[in-house]
Amino acid sequence: MAFAPENLGLSETGLPLLRDLIHERTGLFYDDGRREILADRLAPLVLARGFRSFLDFYYLLKYDARSASSEWLDVMNALSVQETYFWREMDQVRALVCSVMPVVARAAGRRPIRIWSAPCATGEEPLTIAMALEEAGWFNRAPIEIHASDGSTAAIARAQSGLYRPRSLRALPQPLVEKYFVEHDGSFTPVPSLRERVVSWSVVNLMCPAEVAGHASSPVIFCRNAFIYFSPESVKQVVNVFADHMPKPGYLFVGASESLIKVTERFLLDDIDRAFVYVRR
Repeated sequence: MAFAPENLGLSETGLPLLRDLIHERTGLFYDDGRREILADRLAPLVLARGFRSFLDFYYLLKYDARSASSEWLDVMNALSVQETYFWREMDQVRALVCSVMPVVARAAGRRPIRIWSAPCATGEEPLTIAMALEEAGWFNRAPIEIHASDGSTAAIARAQSGLYRPRSLRALPQPLVEKYFVEHDGSFTPVPSLRERVVSWSVVNLMCPAEVAGHASSPVIFCRNAFIYFSPESVKQVVNVFADHMPKPGYLFVGASESLIKVTERFLLDDIDRAFVYVRR
């Protein structure tokens, strides 16, 4: 049910300004059709500050540098969408394991192969990649580093806690559940050998080039189901930073419903083992 800010005495004055500022800083774009969703998610933050309008909150984020840094983390947590699960969109992960890894392993030589999952949400994607690579024996064949990041501090905290409800494992084959997870009181925890395959968890805002640059030199980037919430301009900015730092060839995996064809010419769409992958050439 949609939230009605006015029912709590909260004026929507300044909401368009706040929406545009959020778009600029985070890439997340809320058109007029999603205005109520934005108001619903931000209203608790505005009220917690003791404000009575979105305009007051806009001024805080825009001009109060001392307070804004922590407030932006709260905004990202409020707007973050964390619906994901293990073994999701596996056609791309299989393409990574079967066809992409041999190419990047030859190019890397003895250097570690970096794989970046961003946004990683609560950790299901990077752990899925780790399981698939483990099952194929890749960790015995090459040094591999899986790095995971998200714009939400709450999501990263949940990922690091390593506690998953059965719903997150609904698509994972039962033999892999038994091999890689331990059940306790209705929750599932990855075994230490799996958790250790993800070497870092960090908070990264995809709209901050300096933060992205530290990870974008990876030859493999999974950036799935983030761009569906971005404007084309924001997508282009992020993809250009990827292209500036990725080696050639570099492999960019985006969500099944996402397309970069009209956004950039720096990546070519390729069909690898019946999975669509963007390749930096």
